[in-house]
Amino acid sequence: MNKAEIDKNIAKLKKGDSIALSRLITELDNNDSVPYIIKRVYPERNNSYVIGITGAPGAGKSTLTDKLVTLFREENRKIGVIAVDPTSPFLHGAILGDRIRL
Repeated sequence: MNKAEIDKNIAKLKKGDSIALSRLITELDNNDSVPYIIKRVYPERNNSYVIGITGAPGAGKSTLTDKLVTLFREENRKIGVIAVDPTSPFLHGAILGDRIRL
């Protein structure tokens, strides 16, 4: 995706387009556009929060995430979950397929 396409998808994302979000996440996962996308999106975050959850396998990370998502949705808040494996030998931070399940 070139910068013009990224900018179009960011504009759509700001209007709530979930397909544009999917395209941008795929772009982040597959290409070198991370700095450009972060630079364009980050100033727009307004009152958002980032919550990091880490722990050993079987510690309950997915269960905790599920409970947090449920709580935030009950409060009619918008929420996004990106599951990342920082131990990935390829990109040192691969986005996991688990994001679909969560």
